[in-house]
Amino acid sequence: MLAAFMYGAGDVRVETAPDPVIQHPTDAIVRTVRSCICGSDLHPYHSQKEGTRGRPVGHELIAVVEEVGADVRTLRPGDFVIATFAFQDNTCVYCREGLQTSCVHGGYYGRPDTGGLQASLARIPWADGSLVKVPDVDPDAADPGLLASLLTLSDVYLTGYHAAHVGDVGPGRTVAVIGDGAVGLSGVLAARELGAERVILMGRHPDRTALGVHFGATEVVAARGDEGVAEVRDLTGGEGAHVVIEAVGLLPAFEQAAGIVRAGGVISRVGLPQFSQMPLVRELFYKNVRIAGGPAPVRAYIDAALPRVLDGAIDPGRVFDRTLPLADAPEGYVAMDAREALKVMLTP
Repeated sequence: MLAAFMYGAGDVRVETAPDPVIQHPTDAIVRTVRSCICGSDLHPYHSQKEGTRGRPVGHELIAVVEEVGADVRTLRPGDFVIATFAFQDNTCVYCREGLQTSCVHGGYYGRPDTGGLQASLARIPWADGSLVKVPDVDPDAADPGLLASLLTLSDVYLTGYHAAHVGDVGPGRTVAVIGDGAVGLSGVLAARELGAERVILMGRHPDRTALGVHFGATEVVAARGDEGVAEVRDLTGGEGAHVVIEAVGLLPAFEQAAGIVRAGGVISRVGLPQFSQMPLVRELFYKNVRIAGGPAPVRAYIDAALPRVLDGAIDPGRVFDRTLPLADAPEGYVAMDAREALKVMLTP
C-alpha cells in the first residue's frame, strides 16, 4: 500500500509500506475512499526533528471495510464507514459519558503501532466503537461534495461543533470565532446550527471569510491583537462575546480571546495548544470566565450530524478547496503551509 510519513520539518514522503493486518480480534482493515491533511498536521510539519524513520501521519478517513476481526459484531466487509480521528471502544465509563477521546482503551493514530490514516489501507482498533456506518451510500457512485462532507465528520466539522457545544452556544448568544482555518469555519457553521444570534468571525483571508459568511457569520473582523479586540468589543456595545471559539492554538489567539470574552462568558479552545501554560489567569478569574474545550469526542456527535449531512441540511465539506492523489500528499502540505489551500483532501 501507499502511506505518508513525516521524516522531519517540511519533509513528508509517500512510500510503499506493508499492508496492515488484523492484530487484535477487535480490529478492522479498511480501504481508503478519502483522507485529508489536518491543520494540526502542520505543527509537526514545522517542528519535527529530522529522523531516519518516518512517522506515519493522518487521522481523518472515510473508507470501505475490507476485513474484520473475530470479535467485531457490528461491521462486515463492504460497509462504507467514517473513522473517528481517535479510536475508542465506545463502551468504557468515559465513552458512556460522551468523552470518547478519554477512552481507557483508546488512542490516536500517527504512531508506529497504529499507523496513520493518510494511507490506502488502514488498521482500525476497536472497530465497533471507532467506525460508523454510512447508510444507503455507494462511495463509488456518490457525489464528491457528499463524500467531502462525510469526511468532515471524521474530525474537522465535529471539532468545530464540539467547541460550540461545550461553549453552551444557543439562541440569543453572540459568538466570536478566532481563526479562519477549517476548524474555525466549522465552528461558525456549528454555532449557527445551535442557534447563535450573532457569529463574529475573526479572520483576514477574504476567500476563507467569504466561506464563513456562507456558513452563517454575521460579521467579519480582519484586525488582530488590540485592534481586533477593540473592534469586537465595539460591535458588542463594549460587552464582548458570550462564547469565544479559539481555533488557532497559539498564545496570541488565546490572549485575543481573553480580551473579547464578556464577563461570565466561555472561552472554548479547540486549536491544538502550542503553549504550555495558561496565561491571564487572574484576569479571567475576576471576570468569572470559564475555559472549555479540548480534543473533540466526535463519536458522541456523529450519529446526530450524519443525517444532517445526508439530507443536505449542512455542507461542511466546502472547507476542502483542493483534492490531490495520496501520492501527491507532500504537495498538499506545501499548499496548506503556504495558505494556498484551506484544507486538502486526498484520494487513494
